[in-house]
Amino acid sequence: MACNPEVLKHVPLFALLDEDETAVLAGQVEVKKFAPRQRIYKIGDPGERAYVMVSGMVRVSTVDQDHQEVVVDEPAHGEFFGFASMLEGTPHQTNAVAMEETVCLEVDRHDIATLLQRKPLAGMDMLTVLGRQFHASQQLVRLRAMRNANEVIEREATFGERIADIVAGFGGSWTFIISFLVSLVAYTIVQVLLGPRGWDPYPFILLNLILSMLAAIQAPVIMMSQNRQDTKDRLRGELDFDVNRRAEVEIQGLARKLNHLTDKLGDVEDLLRSNLAPL
Repeated sequence: MACNPEVLKHVPLFALLDEDETAVLAGQVEVKKFAPRQRIYKIGDPGERAYVMVSGMVRVSTVDQDHQEVVVDEPAHGEFFGFASMLEGTPHQTNAVAMEETVCLEVDRHDIATLLQRKPLAGMDMLTVLGRQFHASQQLVRLRAMRNANEVIEREATFGERIADIVAGFGGSWTFIISFLVSLVAYTIVQVLLGPRGWDPYPFILLNLILSMLAAIQAPVIMMSQNRQDTKDRLRGELDFDVNRRAEVEIQGLARKLNHLTDKLGDVEDLLRSNLAPL
């Protein structure tokens, strides 16, 4: 079916084209209709054509390393899908399925080549929109990526925070307690044995000064480490929330598929009953 140039004006990829460029492209593209649950293309199909949404609903998905379906996009009116594979001339890396009765514009490399031959500056307009799509894909990857909480915490830690963790870890260990206790006992015994000749006779004023300075320095360091531990707990909580939310989405997807299979089985059962009824 021929394409109306007015339809192309609502497509972000072609929104920046002028009237002549739009008319040229409208003479090249075709209008395609898809039935509900009809597959438009699948992973591995030749990426010879791309599609632009006119009406209906399409779900574009892929499969991750855990063999889980990941919904990449649900293009709205005027948005496109399958464009990168078409331009690159490589097989599709996603599946596209019409969720309801859908009308799309079918565009191939020849259509784009004809447009660029007649209107070379149209390429910059299309590159601008493709750049936005690329950034959106990067954001999806960042959201999907599984992050190790410990790696994130260590990567973001400053030098001072690392020192605070080391000091707090050593100060709260039995090694520090035993060694510090032995040092105090040894210091006290030496001063008692030396008597008035010692550098810090009883009541050990120098020792009290050292202990006060040590406590004054150690307390804020321990507080810094505690604050950092709170930050770690909060980050771990956020990462756990992301994982749980992703798991919830996957469970909902499985529920939708089970409901769809149930409906299909019901349709098959009704069909069998209708065919067997005359017998």
